[in-house]
Amino acid sequence: QVQLVESGGGLVQPGGSLRLSCTASGGSTDNYAIAWFRQAPGKEREEVSCISSASRRDGPIHYADSVRGRFTISRDNTENTVYLLMNNLKSEDTAVYYCLAPGANWGQGTQVTVSS
Repeated sequence: QVQLVESGGGLVQPGGSLRLSCTASGGSTDNYAIAWFRQAPGKEREEVSCISSASRRDGPIHYADSVRGRFTISRDNTENTVYLLMNNLKSEDTAVYYCLAPGANWGQGTQVTVSS
């Protein structure tokens, strides 16, 4: 069973950037569609972005309306990692960010705080 570990969160000022990493063990990220979710305090967990498995090279990439044009999801097969590059961060992006693949368990997540 694939296990995913999130990293790369931190404190950043509005307008800043962060790159989150979702690294897999027990399996290859190539074989899975990987989604990034986030959960802000007092709110439900929401999907932010999703990328198809590598076998679907032209498969769809999805972004939530709130992040489209600012966030970019990508995969690095050599690192067995899926990234979420977040630009022009806003205070409303503050949340714990998680990645998930079919059949995997939720991980610990990584905290992103956008504040001046």
